[in-house]
Amino acid sequence: MGAAAKVPAFLCLQSPTKKTFFTLASLPYLSRSAERFPRCAVSFRRQNLNMAVQSQTGAIPDASLKSTNSFFETAIHNMEKVYWSRNPTAKSVLDLVLSADGNLICYDHFAYRTFGIDGYGIDSMSKFFLDFGYTPREELRFPSKKLRAMWFAPPSYDSGRYFGGPLPRIFISELLVNELSPQSQEVIKRYVKNSGNGNIHAALASVLGCLTWETPSYTDYQELSRESEYAAWTLVNGYVVNHVTISAHRLKTKIGNIKSLNQFIQDQGFKLNSEGGILKVSPDGLLLQSSTVADSTLFNFADGVIVSVPCSYIEFAERLVLPQYKNISKEEIKESHRKDGFEVGNADKIFESTSKDQLTRKSA
Repeated sequence: MGAAAKVPAFLCLQSPTKKTFFTLASLPYLSRSAERFPRCAVSFRRQNLNMAVQSQTGAIPDASLKSTNSFFETAIHNMEKVYWSRNPTAKSVLDLVLSADGNLICYDHFAYRTFGIDGYGIDSMSKFFLDFGYTPREELRFPSKKLRAMWFAPPSYDSGRYFGGPLPRIFISELLVNELSPQSQEVIKRYVKNSGNGNIHAALASVLGCLTWETPSYTDYQELSRESEYAAWTLVNGYVVNHVTISAHRLKTKIGNIKSLNQFIQDQGFKLNSEGGILKVSPDGLLLQSSTVADSTLFNFADGVIVSVPCSYIEFAERLVLPQYKNISKEEIKESHRKDGFEVGNADKIFESTSKDQLTRKSA
């Protein structure tokens, strides 16, 4: 065997009182010798993820994981498990909605944040979903935030299944690093450079809940925070799920529209993102969205500082029926008959769910 490649330390955020540190080298199925890491083929990415999923769940390989669909669903389910474990508010809201709506929900989309430089942007995370039949649909730009985003449609809105519901859309954004100040660029470039080929394993990092670069210093975190809260968030959270979105129009009870759902959640004492108003409405009035404010957790920085940093939040979306299908009966309405895609205005305000202003408002 050749010399082992340099492996940075990883920080898995669990709870303020329990954090687990490990490196990829400590995982027997991911020995990082130089010979074993060419530009990974699809089959090798799947093998690594398969083993990682089994490790996360403590599962023994069985027939179910021989199915491509079962493997894909299990992988994103473990991404979701990492998300729920870090975000107690989001989990409490999910449990509340489940209890009120018969213990079955559908997801509209999952979202991820990335650094748009040196292969660590949208493409690093989208590879996994493209491998399993997702298709790129539309680019969105957010000039004031120096962000670009792309969303991806699942193979089918109606036939694909994910733990009782259809497969979610995927929304991946990236920070346009080259548009930042030289100081912020230097910080980000240093971390991704030291990560080696960590971008190849973006999906694996999301499954495991780990960073692909060294544990950051508080000094670097502060430097990024001054210019871009998105950059600071991504530095400490990496490729983990930024948020999941409950499909409000698929709920069956009286909370099956987003206005009622928002009121129901607020009546239980949860704060919603107020940027631009609680309810975000697309220009055509067909896409309605809202979100909670992000949870926070204590982060142990490399220079010994332990402070609270923002984690993730939960979103809600209602997609109304397109005008050309308005005469179809309610029983015949499918997801393909509803407004699809995303709107810059709505998404720009949803991004603020992890902002200092909203977090401060939450604790007020």
